[in-house]
Amino acid sequence: MAVKEVFIWLLVSVFFATASGRGLDQVTQKKHGDTYNQTITLVLVKFASAVYTDDAASLLSWSCPRCIGLTKGFQIADLIVDEPHCLQAFVGVSNILPAIVVAFRGTQERSFHNWLEDLYWKQLDFGYPGVTDAMVHHGFYSAYHNTTLRPRLIVAIQSLILKRPELPIMITGHSMGGAMAAFCALDLTVNYGMENIDVVTFGQPRIGNPSFASYYNAYVPKTIRMTHNHDIVPHLPPYYSILDNWTYHHSAREVWIYKIAFGILNYETQKICDGTGEDPDCSRSVIGNSISDHLEYLGTVLRTDHSHDPEDSLLSALGAPEGPRNWYKQR
Repeated sequence: MAVKEVFIWLLVSVFFATASGRGLDQVTQKKHGDTYNQTITLVLVKFASAVYTDDAASLLSWSCPRCIGLTKGFQIADLIVDEPHCLQAFVGVSNILPAIVVAFRGTQERSFHNWLEDLYWKQLDFGYPGVTDAMVHHGFYSAYHNTTLRPRLIVAIQSLILKRPELPIMITGHSMGGAMAAFCALDLTVNYGMENIDVVTFGQPRIGNPSFASYYNAYVPKTIRMTHNHDIVPHLPPYYSILDNWTYHHSAREVWIYKIAFGILNYETQKICDGTGEDPDCSRSVIGNSISDHLEYLGTVLRTDHSHDPEDSLLSALGAPEGPRNWYKQR
């Protein structure tokens, strides 16, 4: 085959492969009642990044370095900072979406140990109405339900609904912030009767067992869990199919960002996964061994600016030995 023909074949292949995973900024794809809209996702990832800002004053005035572009003009209603638990969230109105937006900050360096230490065994009975045998991750559940975040967020959201009842509620977060976003959406739906709630999370860990995942799917069907290539966190806590209801299990629906290579060409595309929450052909098809994939989604950095070495912080919490920190890339 001539060089020119090879080049044309590559271009055609890239076009069709890209068309299958991109172009979603113009088209909303629907399956099994949930919705994936890339335009909304590209806006919400900016809010998931902005909530990492440590400077409260710049957030309240919406003048932080990340408070630009797709988030410009955001009207913040409340910023909640729980220093003892190293938690932060905000709620406000985006006229670009338009929607009431709730964003939770992800895991900070100081709190990696707090939830990684009990990833494998510490589950809590889930006492919501109409569900049996459901269990949830103790640390994630408590971070939302048993801190100062929840009561202030509820008040702020209720106040905005009274002012702007026509707006949907969009909830987002990265890493542990994604876990809290999911608990918040379920809380608003079940305990407060709120409707028209969308959830988009990035690099979210598993937060409950299969009974909880089914319950969550029934009450918050418009949920998208973005995963990125070999991101380690969506693989935690681990999933063991042989343990039935005793294992952790993701809720639906995952959208997996992954890399495709054609010779020297390397680019990212997206796959909308099945409705099980544990699609074996999405992120579960690869080893979750990358910290760098966890810290960037859709070209957006998801961590604090002042972090000295976020990979070392998480690797230390995971029990990595001292010395060269590349063991996770060799797994």
